[in-house]
Amino acid sequence: MAVTAAAAAWAVAAAGFAASPAAAAPAATTAPRLGDTCTAADLGTRHPIIKTTEVTPTITHFKGWYVTQGSTGTQTISTNVQETISVSVGVNGSVQGSFAVEALGTVGASLGLNVQVNYTTTSSTNKSITWDFYQPGYYGLYEGTKKVTGTYGSLNCNRAQQGDGSWALKWTEGPDSGSYTTFTTLEEGAVRCEDKVPASSIMRKAQGLLDCGSPAATTKHPAGPVPSAKADQAKYDASNAAAVAEADRSVKATQGALPGALAALNCEPGVYRIDVPGKVLNWSAPLLANDGIRLRESTFFSAHLDNWRLCNVTERNGVIEASLWNWGNGGCATIPANIANQEQAYLTTATCGEDDLQRFYIYRDVPGSSKIGLQNKYTGSMIGYDRYADGELIRQYSSGRQDGTGTFTMTGV
Repeated sequence: MAVTAAAAAWAVAAAGFAASPAAAAPAATTAPRLGDTCTAADLGTRHPIIKTTEVTPTITHFKGWYVTQGSTGTQTISTNVQETISVSVGVNGSVQGSFAVEALGTVGASLGLNVQVNYTTTSSTNKSITWDFYQPGYYGLYEGTKKVTGTYGSLNCNRAQQGDGSWALKWTEGPDSGSYTTFTTLEEGAVRCEDKVPASSIMRKAQGLLDCGSPAATTKHPAGPVPSAKADQAKYDASNAAAVAEADRSVKATQGALPGALAALNCEPGVYRIDVPGKVLNWSAPLLANDGIRLRESTFFSAHLDNWRLCNVTERNGVIEASLWNWGNGGCATIPANIANQEQAYLTTATCGEDDLQRFYIYRDVPGSSKIGLQNKYTGSMIGYDRYADGELIRQYSSGRQDGTGTFTMTGV
């Protein structure tokens, strides 16, 4: 391709994920809106709500290059990595489950951009770009994209009191939130200092790396790489920022696994079974150390493994937060730290401690009903099960179970 004028300079080549289905803008969603009515079957589900978005032109690969009168024509130049972008949603540093995909799809739809909605990353190795140079000059060869970042919350079904004092189930903003990162289709191209390009474009970002006001930009040089201190500094800054971000993700991903001092639980006096509405099976804590919480029938021989108490209870905006202490084995319900980032990770019990993996949000039906939905505080995932069967494990699902199998009944015993 040729760079002969500003208009030609703007005609960059799309590359990378341009044809990937993951990059396509999703179809219009039928997700609920804040304040819409919901039903008891929705107590165990959630949907994303996008709070903030920021779109930043970002150069992933770059090389400054001199083209002399005798070196015009097609050349292949190896560009250096400037920044690596990874798609992520939440604390896990990846994209796990339907909630993350829906969140990124909502971002793309709201901005009118084709963004990556599955886990992927820009290249972390040097990349060769082939370009047709018709005029001598000082060029920046680049690959770039628009980096999209922001924060999200979740819509959860919960009881809400009306103006007349009555109660109804509404989609309300839940207490969990997080951040996301994604990017648009990759572009590659070439730009000169004298080219006029849009201020917020990827090409303008690349043009900035040329340091056009410096002597290096105005002095004649042999054909070849540009000794640009600004480009080298940009590469260093980007690499350093990526390393800091990766370290931050690593710390967040392991926070739930860090051993904490055992807490003296302040438990409420009530004892409950967590039942499947209208069915005989309910949550039962494991007898074996490496087993999980399963659906079991309550019998004389249950040994209180199906009895739970709410401990260290707080309430904010009508949503209860509590630890679930099991009377039978003395442990607290938790998601194992080593699989907490996985969709459908199972619940088990562990020694009670100060750990957000052991904390759960409880969404309630209107007064008079004991139906609830549960959400893990650390992962944000809703709690449910794959099928109604004796011995079935209780698991986490990022968006919950849309068939209602995430709605339980908290029955006093």
